[in-house]
Amino acid sequence: LGLEDLVNFGKFDPIGKLFVGSLELLQKVCRSYGLAIIALTILINLVLFPLTRVSYMSMKRMQLIQPQMTKLREQHKKSPDKLNKEMMALYKKHKVNPFGGCIPMVMQIPIFIALYVALSKSVILINSKFLWIHDLSSPDRVYLPFSLPFLGNYIHLLPLLMVAAMAIQQKFTQITVANQDPMMQTQQKMMAVMMPVIFGFVFYQMPSGLVLYWLTNTLIMSAYQFRLKNMTLA
Repeated sequence: LGLEDLVNFGKFDPIGKLFVGSLELLQKVCRSYGLAIIALTILINLVLFPLTRVSYMSMKRMQLIQPQMTKLREQHKKSPDKLNKEMMALYKKHKVNPFGGCIPMVMQIPIFIALYVALSKSVILINSKFLWIHDLSSPDRVYLPFSLPFLGNYIHLLPLLMVAAMAIQQKFTQITVANQDPMMQTQQKMMAVMMPVIFGFVFYQMPSGLVLYWLTNTLIMSAYQFRLKNMTLA
């Protein structure tokens, strides 16, 4: 109708419109919006790869120095200032950024919000089919021959696949080291279970196009973390 300029995606409007335009361009090449979303996810990861690599290397170093951190806490538990000074020296020696592991997730937040708003308000995905998904702008449905409590006679399969992929990713993220703090081990195991479950609840009713993006992103991150887990640091 010529009213495209009235569409606004909120605070991340420029990013949202960039993604919509990119999806339309990729769809012309891939002939499928599902494949276009996967291609866009790969391109986003390629752009963020240098930052992702630095942050994951920092996260691995952080995990490997956990025994030394535990020892320092025991030695200086009555002197917080001395402990902080020794911890900073340990971080500097091993080139560790305590917040480095959070950077990829933080960088994904504006991208995720922009995609969520764009896929929710844009009409380009309506009635777009991909594999068993009949509409990428809505949650996917797989009908069951029986009825489940609270769910009915169908499930949203794509978010469940995403939960499984996140569980695998959490497993690759964990690093077992000698003399590791038992409390830290317990926290890692809890996070490995809780994170996929929480994301599963959040994503279960979301548009399948958005879930497809996060599933693809999770698979890419899992592959990279698997490679990183087998890497030896000097």
